Amino acid sequence: MKKTICSALVTAAFCMSAPVLASDKVDVADTLITARQMLDVRTGKMIANPHILVRDGRIISVKQNASGADSKVQKIDLAGMTIVPGLIDMHVHLDTDPTYGGYSSLQYNDRFWSMLNVPHASRTLEAGFTTVRTLGSDAWNDIGLRQAIDEGKVPGPRIVAAAYSFGATGGHCDSTFFPPSMNQQSPFNADSPEEGRKRVREIRKHGAQVIKICATGGVFSHNTEPGQQQMSLKEMTAIAEEAHQWGIRVAAHAHGTSGIKDAIRAGIDTIEHASLIDDEGIALAKKHGTYLSMDIYNTDYTQSEGKKNGVMEDNLRKDREVADVQREGFRRAHAAGVKMVYGTDAGIYPHGENAKQFATMVKYGMTPVQAIQAATINAAEALASKDVGIIEAGRFADIVAVAGDPSKDVRVLENVAVVIKGGKIVKAQQK
Repeated sequence: MKKTICSALVTAAFCMSAPVLASDKVDVADTLITARQMLDVRTGKMIANPHILVRDGRIISVKQNASGADSKVQKIDLAGMTIVPGLIDMHVHLDTDPTYGGYSSLQYNDRFWSMLNVPHASRTLEAGFTTVRTLGSDAWNDIGLRQAIDEGKVPGPRIVAAAYSFGATGGHCDSTFFPPSMNQQSPFNADSPEEGRKRVREIRKHGAQVIKICATGGVFSHNTEPGQQQMSLKEMTAIAEEAHQWGIRVAAHAHGTSGIKDAIRAGIDTIEHASLIDDEGIALAKKHGTYLSMDIYNTDYTQSEGKKNGVMEDNLRKDREVADVQREGFRRAHAAGVKMVYGTDAGIYPHGENAKQFATMVKYGMTPVQAIQAATINAAEALASKDVGIIEAGRFADIVAVAGDPSKDVRVLENVAVVIKGGKIVKAQQK
């Protein structure tokens, strides 16, 4: 394995020995990861010469300028590189491909999308996103993919899966593109608080780790408008209570102003899109500690490529109408101190390009470090996870290395050199 690592990475110094503290009790299976510097996402500061000891996929210790060496430990020396925690995208659709828009997807068998899951997951991981939250998937595709990744059968990120998203009959999460003669509808529509509770139980039963609802209309559905509220406060409250009783969190697709505010009041954990959020909604999010996951980059792709991909003009019209409003809402929410996480809606634009949103977040008010924190420590907190998001003892050894300094130029994260998941190199920059 050491020979493979040495030949794959760009620096000739990659296989040089790196010291480990003599007091560390190492095993032949342990790995020591070193680099030029590491971003501490808790403080936002760079740590020079980090030494990260890994055992069984988890970090045992993180030290600076360690001295002493142990010949038993395997070494990964990322000489000259900056490392950050493995990145987290809180909103993806791995069984969706943006190059098939509108009705063009109907030329393919249902299982076609299941197959696309696999390369999409691989591209996402190689882009440095070692954890993702899938917020809506057909035919339990994300559940099966998660299981295959966890079993080591296919490469991909750690997946927190929602399986089917659901909402009101005729709403954004329903099937809205077909005439009544085709009898197309979501199997999980919920039109009362009682139905909402049952849907939580049904979807969780088959493997969902997070619940995704559609509180308002959407951009890429038919016969819905983003501003329309489509689930009541009572319905969303029942869903949130039921999910929390089972120990899982809830994400709400919510573009519209009233839907955003009722979702926050209902106890929903993350608001997706939040495109038309007003000042009252921002104040509510801050008061309740609700996380906003605002996909403020993808319009650049949908407006330039959507028509060519078959996206209907009505959907592109809605996309144009919310784009700038959403971005300014992001700026105001961040300035107000609302908790923000990194969610891209990848699948609306190509998988593997997830990191392009960082620069847009900086453009609309964040510092590079704050944008990175949205995709690391903030995202981990929103997931209630102590396994990912930070390079520290006890967490998974999920690490991304880049040649530049992302705390100064966040765009360097668009071209990661090395990806480590669970202490193992899954992407290495070629010479």
